[in-house]
Amino acid sequence: MEITPLDIQQQKFKVRFRGFDVHEVDAFLEQIANTVAALQRENETLREDIRRFKLESQGYRRREETFKHAMLNSQKVMEEMKKSAEKSAELIVAEAEVKAEKILSKAHNRLTQLHEDIAGLKRQRTQLEVQISSIIESHTRLLEIEKDGMKAMDEEDSKLKVLPKK
Repeated sequence: MEITPLDIQQQKFKVRFRGFDVHEVDAFLEQIANTVAALQRENETLREDIRRFKLESQGYRRREETFKHAMLNSQKVMEEMKKSAEKSAELIVAEAEVKAEKILSKAHNRLTQLHEDIAGLKRQRTQLEVQISSIIESHTRLLEIEKDGMKAMDEEDSKLKVLPKK
């Protein structure tokens, strides 16, 4: 059973012959009642502080858990972002490699085409040289034939005598 300051103040003792001084007992009981009242107030204040500290502690624990979850989530997000960036970089590199292969393939095809064009032009040049040589040769023969014909005509003309004019 808990004793309250009111219980102490209302406590009555029987007075006997050679008993205690009633005023002293009452003063002492009053002093004890005041002390117990102060202790109860302090005890209640301390209980209230403990309750408040428990609530604060629970709040801090919840915040700590929330912070831990946020940190874990942000770490997961960062890992996902890193993986996504790596995949994106791999795709970019793969696309660049494909483009480079296409460019190289086009360049090789163009080079092959240029070699073929050069070979064709060389064949045409050779054909033109042969044709020009052939034309020159035939014209040279014609000139020789013409020359021989002119010579023959000159010889015949030289055989003819010119008659004087009258």
